[in-house]
Amino acid sequence: MDATEQPTMRALLSRRDLGLRLVSPEDALAPDALDTPLRWVHSSDLADPTPFLAEDLALLTTGTQFDAGTDFDVYVGRLSDRGVLGLGFGTDVHRAGIPDELIAECGRRGIPLFEVPYRTPFIAVARAHSEAIAAQAYARRSWALDTQRALALAALRPHGLDATLAELGRRLGVWVGMYDASGALQSSHPRAEVSASRLAGLAGRATEILTRGLEAGQSLTIDEQTFMLFTVGRGGQLRGVIALALDTLDSEARTVVTSVIAMAGLALEQSEQLARSRRRLHSQLLGSMLENDPGLARRVLGGLPQSPVTVAVAADAPAGPLMDWWDRRRSEHGTASFLAESADGVVMCVSASDEGLLDDVATRFGVRIGASGSESYDAFARAHAQAVAALRQQSDAGVFRYADTVGTSILSALATDEARLVAESRLAPLRDHDARSGADLEGALRTWLEHDARVDPAAATLGVHRHTLRSRIAQAGALLGFDLSSFPARAELWALLQTARD
Repeated sequence: MDATEQPTMRALLSRRDLGLRLVSPEDALAPDALDTPLRWVHSSDLADPTPFLAEDLALLTTGTQFDAGTDFDVYVGRLSDRGVLGLGFGTDVHRAGIPDELIAECGRRGIPLFEVPYRTPFIAVARAHSEAIAAQAYARRSWALDTQRALALAALRPHGLDATLAELGRRLGVWVGMYDASGALQSSHPRAEVSASRLAGLAGRATEILTRGLEAGQSLTIDEQTFMLFTVGRGGQLRGVIALALDTLDSEARTVVTSVIAMAGLALEQSEQLARSRRRLHSQLLGSMLENDPGLARRVLGGLPQSPVTVAVAADAPAGPLMDWWDRRRSEHGTASFLAESADGVVMCVSASDEGLLDDVATRFGVRIGASGSESYDAFARAHAQAVAALRQQSDAGVFRYADTVGTSILSALATDEARLVAESRLAPLRDHDARSGADLEGALRTWLEHDARVDPAAATLGVHRHTLRSRIAQAGALLGFDLSSFPARAELWALLQTARD
């Protein structure tokens, strides 16, 4: 895969049968001057052969075009600008030796200059390079066939896709990574080859590609390392992304990579068929769990998350990637979960101790999630209803917990425009007084009620003396016509404060 596997100037100069001799000091050349792939060898004695030359070739000349008035700076400059990789001078044909001016200019321009002895015809140099190209092409085709066979055998092993990717990385001599449909790294070979920051950058780009449904291979440079990314699957049904830590592929290597992409697509399609069957099974098991009977699910699945559990419902969520994410949590961290699709969304059941993972899910997939309180399986239906109720309160991505809604859910449901008008009218004397005097009797009442009508902690929160707070409460009660020593009056006041607009 690297440049040394291809015909180069160094390989041509090393042919003993040709007797070529490098005239330019190697330490004066660019580091890769002799190791850049050489496309062809051409001969010309024209004063300006560049209109007839391609890039990345070696030019051979006998020097018949050179005379006393030749400007070697112009001649060599044209060759350099055209991308000529080397200049061979045939000695003892029209003149002995190589002109010193030519040697100096080639050295200044960094073009390798070499001597072609009289006994070596130019056609022999061109033929030698042609043979090297043919040998290299044959070697690459042989490599491709051998690699295809090795990949086919790898696919037959247990965990065939992972084994195939490992074999691909070994054959290419590069790091190979596989990102699943959720954009998470599923396979990495060799595992310690790429830094965590680069892996994070790749995951972000893979997620973007999958989200946007892009199919074409892409190149990405992270921290000065280049990667090539290829999607797996059909448009609209992308299954993942394969990343290679390299910046280019020749035709044979690209053919190999294309075959791996096809194999990966087939393997993932088969996995997806199994996953769809699994999701249908889970949906059926959900029906029995909603009857508060987890026995069937335990027998079929071999176990469920430990009770007490939290039930969550995710709206507009991708079931497949969600299940993949929770499966990875189970394999890597031992986190038990149960997921099933329903008319309300994807239902997730986890142990109450793992409830915090729902925030990670909402952030990663950008979905709305309603979460129940902690319940036993005997109350699974109630937990599910709580999750659905919480979800209906949520309009933005994130987790909305039922426990956060129970304090105001009844009042919120009853807070019609008419109820708000009544509440604001009842509170008007208090608010008018606060507006005129600059006092905050309403705030004092709220704080007092939030502290269960206990004066000492409320006064401490407000930073006033308890007698001052008692005086404010009494004044507020007089303005509103409430006897705040009774529970019904306090309850009605709390309802008014919660219903009225601030």
